[in-house]
Amino acid sequence: MATDVSDRDSALEFLYSRINYERLANVPYSLEAFKLDRMQLLLARVGDPHLALRAVHIAGTKGKGSTAAMIAAVLQGAGYKTALYSSPHLERLEERFVIDGNCISAADFVGLCAELVPVVKRMDEEGLSGGIGAGLTFFEITTALGLLFFARHNVEIAVLEVGLGGRLDSTNVCRPEVSVITSISYDHMKQLGSTLAEIAREKAGIIKHGVPVISGVTADEPRQVIEQIADEQQAPLSLRGRDFDFANVSSSDDARGERFDYWESSPQAGLSAHGVNGLLSGLRSVEISLLGAHQCANAAVAIATLRQLSPEKWDIPEAAIRQGLLAARCSARIQILGRNPTVVLDVAHNGASVRALVDVLQKQFPRQRPTLIFASSRDKDVAAMMQVLLPACETLILTQYVTNPRAMETAELAAIAREVAGQLSQDAAAEIVVEPSPAAAWRRACQVNRGLVCITGSFFLAADMAEVMRKGREDLRFEI
Repeated sequence: MATDVSDRDSALEFLYSRINYERLANVPYSLEAFKLDRMQLLLARVGDPHLALRAVHIAGTKGKGSTAAMIAAVLQGAGYKTALYSSPHLERLEERFVIDGNCISAADFVGLCAELVPVVKRMDEEGLSGGIGAGLTFFEITTALGLLFFARHNVEIAVLEVGLGGRLDSTNVCRPEVSVITSISYDHMKQLGSTLAEIAREKAGIIKHGVPVISGVTADEPRQVIEQIADEQQAPLSLRGRDFDFANVSSSDDARGERFDYWESSPQAGLSAHGVNGLLSGLRSVEISLLGAHQCANAAVAIATLRQLSPEKWDIPEAAIRQGLLAARCSARIQILGRNPTVVLDVAHNGASVRALVDVLQKQFPRQRPTLIFASSRDKDVAAMMQVLLPACETLILTQYVTNPRAMETAELAAIAREVAGQLSQDAAAEIVVEPSPAAAWRRACQVNRGLVCITGSFFLAADMAEVMRKGREDLRFEI
C-alpha cells in the first residue's frame, strides 16, 4: 500500500492497492467480506462525517444512477448545496464525488487520500480491517472519502447511491431523510440471490426504522418483500402504482427527451392509476432530457422522493422540480453522442435494461437496424441479453474491454451469442462478428454502418469506448 500520498498518481495508487470488487467477477457478499462495523470504525476515526450529513439513500437493480442525478439536480436547483455520490465512474475516479455539479478538486482528492492513508494503515496493523481479502476495500475507503469531502464542504444534503445490494453496502451507515428503492430485476445473483424476493431483501436492507421509503418496484414478488420490511421497520412506504405513478408518455418537443404526467394519491384526492386525467394531485407535462419510458419511471420515483422530504425542513417548489428534471444529465444512459453515424452509448447490463434500450432505439429510429458493439462482465447473464439484442440489430460486434479484468472473453461471448441465435428464426438472427478490442470494434462498426451504432453491455465498455472515440475525434465529435 502506498504510504506517501503527494499527488493524484500516488492517491490513485493508494486506492487501487486495496481489494476492489469492481474488478473481480466472483464478488463475495457476506458479513465476513462486508462488515458495516468495520466501515463505522473507519468513519469514527476520521470524525464520523456521515453523522453530520442529511442524505437521500438510493438502492435498486437499475435506475438508481439516473434517479440520483435527477434528485440532486432538483435539490441544487432549489438552492441547496447538494452532494452526489455515485459509482462506478466512466473516465475519472473524481466523477464519484460531486458537489453542485462539480467534481472534487485535485487538492481535495489528494488531501483526503493522504489523510486516510495512516488511518487505514493503523487499522490494518491492529487487525481491525480484516475479512476476506486484504482488509478495508477500495469502495469502503472511497465512500469514506466522499463522506468526508461532503461534510468538510458543509453540504446541506447528500444523494448517496448504493454500490452493491444495500444491506451490507458501505453507504448503509448513513442516516437518511428518505430511502429509495428504484427497481428490482435479475443482476448480481451470485451475491444477492437467485429470486426477485431474495434480491429485494438485500436491497431493502437500506430501510431504517421510521424513515420514509419510496419504492418504484411494481412486480408482486419483490414488492411484497419491501412492504414486509417497511412494516417491520415502521417506515412509511410510498409505492409506485399505488401511491404515485406516471402516465401519458410522449416525446418532448425537440424529441431529445420525454414528457409525462405524474400523479400521486392522497386521502383528499383518492386518485387511482386511471385518475391521471383529472390530476387532482400531481404534475402535468413534466419534461426530462433522458430518453425512454423507463426514465419517466425513474423521474416519477425522484418526484415522489422530493415531495416526501419534510416541508418543514425543505422548500422545493414545483418550478425547481420541473427545471431540475429537465436539466439532469446522466452519462451513458441511452446517450446520443453524435451523427454520421448516429452513436448511442448505454450501460445496460442485464435483461431488463437491454429491453429498455431496444424499446427506445425502435421508437427513436424506427427505420434503422443498428450495428451493436457489445462486451460484458463474466458474472452477467449474457444469454438473457442476447435474446433481446440479437433480433433487434443488423450486426452484432462482440468485443472485450481492456481496462478491467472482469471482462468475458470474446470466444465465450461468441459461443453464447451463436447458441441463442440458433434458437431464433433465420430472419431474426443478426450477423455476429468478433473483434479483439473496443478500438477494433469501433473501426468495424464505422465500416459496416454509417447510420446507427449502439454501444452497450457494461460501464467498463463505455469507459473504454470513451477513450477510443476521443482519440478518433476526426470520425465523431464525442460529447460525453
